[in-house]
This record gives sequence, structure tokens and C-alpha cells, in this order.
Amino acid sequence: MDYLIFDYLAETTMAILAAARLKDPNAGYATDFVDVAMRGILREVSTRGIRVLANAGGINPAACRIALLRLATELGVELRVAVVEGDDVTDRLQQLGATESDGVTPTKLPERLLSANAYLGAFPVARALAEGADVVITGRCVDSALTLGPLIHEFDWQPRDFDLLAAGSLAGHILECGCQATGGLFTDWEAVPNWANSGYPILECSADGSFVVGKPAGTGGLVVPLAVTEQLVYEIGDPAAYLLPDVICDFTGVTIDSAGPDRVRVAGARGRAPTDRYKVSATYRDGYRTAGTMIIIGIDAAAKARRTGEAILARVRELLRRTGLADFRETLIEVIGAETMYPPHVRRSTSREVMMRVAVVHDRPQALEIFGREIAASGTSWSPGTTMPAGPRPRPSPYIRQFNCLIPKSSVEPVVRMGGQEYRVATAECGSSVVPERGSDPVSTEQIPAGQLVPLVKIACARSGDKGDRSNIGIIARRPEYLPLILAQVTPAVVAEYFSHLATGPVRRYLLPGVYACNFTIDGALAGGGTTSLRMDPLGKGMAQMLLDLEVSVPPELLI
Repeated sequence: MDYLIFDYLAETTMAILAAARLKDPNAGYATDFVDVAMRGILREVSTRGIRVLANAGGINPAACRIALLRLATELGVELRVAVVEGDDVTDRLQQLGATESDGVTPTKLPERLLSANAYLGAFPVARALAEGADVVITGRCVDSALTLGPLIHEFDWQPRDFDLLAAGSLAGHILECGCQATGGLFTDWEAVPNWANSGYPILECSADGSFVVGKPAGTGGLVVPLAVTEQLVYEIGDPAAYLLPDVICDFTGVTIDSAGPDRVRVAGARGRAPTDRYKVSATYRDGYRTAGTMIIIGIDAAAKARRTGEAILARVRELLRRTGLADFRETLIEVIGAETMYPPHVRRSTSREVMMRVAVVHDRPQALEIFGREIAASGTSWSPGTTMPAGPRPRPSPYIRQFNCLIPKSSVEPVVRMGGQEYRVATAECGSSVVPERGSDPVSTEQIPAGQLVPLVKIACARSGDKGDRSNIGIIARRPEYLPLILAQVTPAVVAEYFSHLATGPVRRYLLPGVYACNFTIDGALAGGGTTSLRMDPLGKGMAQMLLDLEVSVPPELLI
């Protein structure tokens, strides 16, 4: 093994780390990286010469570096630790001419930010390796940069090698979610052995950009083309224009083929010049939130749970009025176990055991403390069969909102710091403007012969995720001949109607013919998404599973 990569960050994680730094200025990084991961392996990676890369720095990479060097001293290991900085634009965002991703100037940026971090690319990581770093800690870079950086360093790829940079970015995209490339979250979950000992992916990369995905021998999990393809389509939006700091990737011609037991070969990525903008992930504090739950058992449990939630809100609102506090800014009642996410597709109208969940937002923590006290009343006052779940009463926590914007690359200068030295990394050549979003790929007009109605899962696999308030659902045909059936019947209009109870924005569909797949984006589908959303699935992780219930017509001769 040459490189070991630790990926900790997501947009939601940045909000969590921002909240942690709010309490402690020395916090804001992934403490598990130092206290657990590196404590367990530091001596071995040092002995074997394995170089480590991690975005564990979060919004405080300098503190992460200090903690790691302290651990190295404790363990008697000599360690050269580099930190990539320059992504933090919190104090300058107001002056940097930020625009929204569609190129429109935001109407108003929050006045007091908790954090604002630009997504840096891979060349600073490569520079740190070139200067001899044993460990490279970054803040907010794109996840794939942790993989692309070593490939740039090893193969001497240059800023204009766009096809190679896209291929290396795809390698990082496959790696970045760990077991999701080795059978984790796989549609065919029953086929995946030994979940408790799932092996993480290992990539064998070639100078031409192709790579083979495998896993450690003797571990659980499963490496097959469909599982790796699910990770390919995960959260990429338009596969012909996946925007990264170093390259705009085109994954429409990617091929994913078996290369033996638990081995899959990936090739065919293409790239072009990146834009002149960095994406920024920012967070700000906007009041307080909390959520409380109660378990309700018995006849008409779902109806009793909803009425209980309504009674709690009514009671607390009256108490707020009496104490001179304003009403809640946001509320949400969900009945878990009664298919709350499914209307109008509910299949079970009754359930005899459910969990009532009530989430609320307010400007004052005192209001949420009242809510936390009064929710206990439901255990003795209203529905029969109510039982208190384990755990303390709900307490208020800061309501951390996220937003994304774009800033000129010329306003950010990445820097590598190591051993008292500072290395500045120039911005690579880029395009002149932001790439506009495409509309949906054309909808097939091919007529499908009459067939048997089956759930979509019979002919397809799927994976879903998020980008802010946008849901991303990738659909992969199980066999090439199924793709025309999918394209003819699972159209943007059909998907928009299927999720009309959850989504407010347009639906787009993009094709990936190289892997017999298509990718849907659904705007306004996640009630704000991330830490902003009050839903039980704020990241849209369950939306692919929901769509796989959609009935499609398949000619009998194609069913196996």
C-alpha cells in the first residue's frame, strides 16, 4: 500500500464542526482521526512508509495538525505533517463577489457566518507530497482531491491533462464513501456477505487513468460492477458536467467491468477545463432547534401519534403565548412506522407500533426548554399505549443553516505549511465562466410493448443522495436491454409526479450510456437539506429506495 486516505467531510459535517468550534475555539476538526484512527496505526504506517491523507482538518486544520504531532511525540514517531490551508474565507466572503451556483448574485448573505470554506482542488495536496509530507491534512477540499493529489504526484500529471484529472477524480469519487464501493448501501443488500467485517475499497491506479477496484482478502462486502456503478452515479448531478476545482468531468462514457472475483475495472472518464470559480460551503446560526419522540403502541397507533404531536404543539404554543414568547418558526410532525415519507404511495394504512417525532425551531432556547418539559406530558395524559423512549428530554441546540455560493478563484490562494515552511500553490488555468446547467436529456418516444407490471427494482438498481436541497437519484439497468424500458417509462414527468408530495422544483434526467444508467436531479426535494431540514431523511438517502417501488411494464420474454 502506498497511500491511505481518510475522508471525513460532508456539507452537513461542516455545520457540525462549526457548532463544535462555536463552543471551543480549539475544536472544529475530526478528533477521531487523531484519537482513534492514527493512534491505532501511526507506528505501522511510519514503519511501512505508507503516506496518509485526510480532510480531517475540517474548519480548524491547524489544531488537527497540533494534535497529531502531539500524538507522534507520545508514540515516539518522527512525522512530517503538512497542512493545506487557504480554504477559509469566513472573514472575506462579503467582499468576494459571491454568486449563487446559477450565476445569480445572492439577494443577501448572512451577516454573521460561523464558517465559509472554499472547495480546494488536488494540486496543493500534490505539492505537499512533493515536499516530503508523511501526512497531509486538509480543510475543505473536494473529497476526490485526496485521491487525485497522490496520482498527480506519482504520475506527474499536469494542469492541462484534463482527461487524466477527470479519471483521477473519478477514482477519488469511488473511494470517498468507503464501503459504498464494496457493497455498502447496495440495492441487492441480501447478496452482500459479512456486513460486520466489510472491507474498504483498494484502488490499483494506472498512469492512463484507469483503475481497478478491489478490497482486502478475507473481508466482507462485495465488489461487483453494479455496486461500483451505484457509487459512480452518487451525487454527481449532470454526469457530463461534474464540476470540480481542477477539471469538469464527463462520466457519460465511463465503463465499469468485472476484472475477476471482487475486482472491477473502471475506465473512460473525460475532462475539460474547469471554471474560474470555487464553490463555497458556508454555515450560519439561525436560532435553536430540538426534536422529541414518543413510542405509541396498539390499535390506530398512527392516528393516535399524529394527534399526540398536534396536542403537544397546541399546549406548548399556549404556554409560549402566556410567557410572552413568539410562536415556533418551524414545526414538523412525523409518524415513523406509518410511511410518513410515502403519501400518496402508502401501502399500509394501519400500523400497531409507531414512533411520533416532533421537531421545532425557535429564536429563543427558553421556548424549546418548555417544549422539552411538556412533551413528557404525553406519556400520561393522552393516547393509550404511549411509552417514553429511552434517553433524556430533548434539549435545544443551535440551528446551524448551510448555504453554498461561488467565488472567483483569483480571490483564494491555497498554501501548504509544513515544518515552519510555507509553499504557495498557484491556481491552475481555468475557463472563463461558470458552466450553465443543461436541461434534461431528450425523453425517448419509443413505444414499449405491453408486458407484465413489476417494481422497478426487478430491472434496476439505484442510489440516492443530496446536494443542498437537491436530491440526486441514479438508476442503473441490471441488463443493457432494460435501459430502453427505463428511459421510456421513468421519465422526468413520472418522477416529478411520484415525488410531488416532497419536491417543489424541476426534475432533470441525464444519461450515462457507458454504464446503462441515468441520473435524476430533483430540486426543492429535501425541505432545505442537511442541517436545515427538519425531516427524518434530510439527505434524501431513502428516495432511491422509494422510487424502486414504481411499477414498470416489462415484456415477459425479458423477465428472468
